[in-house]
Amino acid sequence: MIEVEGLEKSFWVAKHHRGLSGSLRNLVSRDGQEVRAVDDISFSIERGGMVGYLGPNGAGKSTTIKMLTGIFVPSGGRVNVDGLVPWRQRRELAARIGVVFGQRTQLWWDLPLIESLELLRHIYRVPKPRFEENLANFRAILELDGFLDTPVRQLSLGQRMRGELAAALLHDPPILYLDEPTIGLDVVGKARIREFLLQVNRERGVTVLLTTHDMSDVTRLCGRIMVIDHGRLLYDGGLAAIRDRFGVERTLVVDLESGEETGGPLTVPGSHEVRSDGPRRWLSFRRDETTASQLIAAVSARYRIRDLTLEEPEIEGIVRRIYEEGI
Repeated sequence: MIEVEGLEKSFWVAKHHRGLSGSLRNLVSRDGQEVRAVDDISFSIERGGMVGYLGPNGAGKSTTIKMLTGIFVPSGGRVNVDGLVPWRQRRELAARIGVVFGQRTQLWWDLPLIESLELLRHIYRVPKPRFEENLANFRAILELDGFLDTPVRQLSLGQRMRGELAAALLHDPPILYLDEPTIGLDVVGKARIREFLLQVNRERGVTVLLTTHDMSDVTRLCGRIMVIDHGRLLYDGGLAAIRDRFGVERTLVVDLESGEETGGPLTVPGSHEVRSDGPRRWLSFRRDETTASQLIAAVSARYRIRDLTLEEPEIEGIVRRIYEEGI
């Protein structure tokens, strides 16, 4: 569905000269430097895939999305989206993609939500029966009925994002680009949007490329992630694989039997106690040195145990480590 090979995008950033106004500075000075926002990226996404595209601010995520949608023309490389070259065939591509930018809107600010959706029906030339069927589905899944007649400017952020998703999928696009779709939402709003995305991916086969800083979005939605930083692709693979490769520290949570006195931290070969709260102890161990079953057997041989829980490393910490240390 999406093929990217050797993709590059560079911008020319002018140097600032003190004492000159902005327009005059741009007129008299060509000093500056080339900044490569996207640097030789290659990947492919199969039809029906749901992929997380992660990176810190300024990493090149949004620049990549803008090239995939045809807004930006690449400085180099090749892109094919559903058989089309985005910047050459923007009109045809617009009918095949849906886009949601968390901090921008495609809805008309002063119109009721239903009128924005009606306008989009005409823009995308969606047949009326198809529009009515899609709208009925979105009203039920996204619970739109309570604010369909409310002007967009009066909607809460969560309501507006549900309206944005309905607008993006109104014309049945096979591809959906999401840029921070849950930013600023509360727990309930995030959960509703995630459930909707899982449903359209499962039932309609929509291919989803998601950029986000919220790792809970990724763990609940995406089986595959790509990590980008300084314009370069650092990692492309599954969540389980990234935990195995970078999340070497695991934690065994031990609940001691009531009255069990240890006289200090638990001492178990292959681990070290990193936290304690009364009878509950947290033992950290490396997966490449000790297995969970070995550690559980060793703990049980030394102490009277009421319960045990194994905690895997959080994906957020792993990705942060990749940002900071690279690969």
